[in-house]
Amino acid sequence: MKVAVIGLGSMGMGVAASLLRAGHEVRGFDVRAEACAALAKLGGTACASPAEAARGAQVAIVLVVNAAQVDDALFGATGAAAEMAPGSVVLQSATVPPDYPEALGRRLAESSLLLVDAPVSGGAAGALSGKLTIMASGAPEAFAACEPVLAAIAAKVYRLGDRPGPGSQVKLVNQLLAGAHIAVAAEAMALAIRLGADPRAVYEVITNSAGGSWMFQNRMAHVLDGDYAPRSAVNIFVKDLGIVLEAAKKNLFPTPMAATAHQLFTMAAARGLGGEDDAAVIKVFSALAGIELPAPAAPGDDAGRKS
Repeated sequence: MKVAVIGLGSMGMGVAASLLRAGHEVRGFDVRAEACAALAKLGGTACASPAEAARGAQVAIVLVVNAAQVDDALFGATGAAAEMAPGSVVLQSATVPPDYPEALGRRLAESSLLLVDAPVSGGAAGALSGKLTIMASGAPEAFAACEPVLAAIAAKVYRLGDRPGPGSQVKLVNQLLAGAHIAVAAEAMALAIRLGADPRAVYEVITNSAGGSWMFQNRMAHVLDGDYAPRSAVNIFVKDLGIVLEAAKKNLFPTPMAATAHQLFTMAAARGLGGEDDAAVIKVFSALAGIELPAPAAPGDDAGRKS
């Protein structure tokens, strides 16, 4: 199939690579020239705008940061929607407020375009391996029209409803848990270091004990390596947990754990760490308690963990 990928960050680039590996024709756009160049090296076609990427595409995957960027990518001056043929499908995969997809679906329907509300989980590694989890909702005809694309990028596609919206509702729940798990994992590891425990021994024990979690295993490996290159940045969870809190407020629902985690990520961003890996939230505890975190391994030193 002809597929447009709009947004070539760590997730979008991995999705593009998985689509190319499955034999699809990929045209992509990103505001960063280096990302477009990287797509071209993979065998895709780098485009100068979302409209150019979407021209002739049967499916357009939007993997940008927020709802405002989705609107611009689809309906801006060089937006993709105007270039897509009736019956084509938009896979909207950004994390957005849960009431946004329904309005987006109505707007796309005015141009006879279909929408699958399709937020993703699995990180950069899952995107690159074609093993994402997709929390999807939309009309049956929309799923049918993009089934080969979903098969190329996902290990699991959960069909959560026949209209846009439920996918983003479930993603909101996932992000609440993900953000809280990262924050408490950082708190636990920082406390272990303050107590004088060997952080590598703590990591080994906890990842094989009831207190472990996928986020502890994945993100604390970054801390042990002293590696804060962004796979998913602190700023992402400032945004995503903010969406959780706003949705909870609208529904008069208390979210004390999400609120605390949001404050920790906001503190990290306020310290200038917003562009670092979300594991860098541990640096807030380091600053407050005066603890020394593991340093990056020296070149040639294979003692550190690799995540």
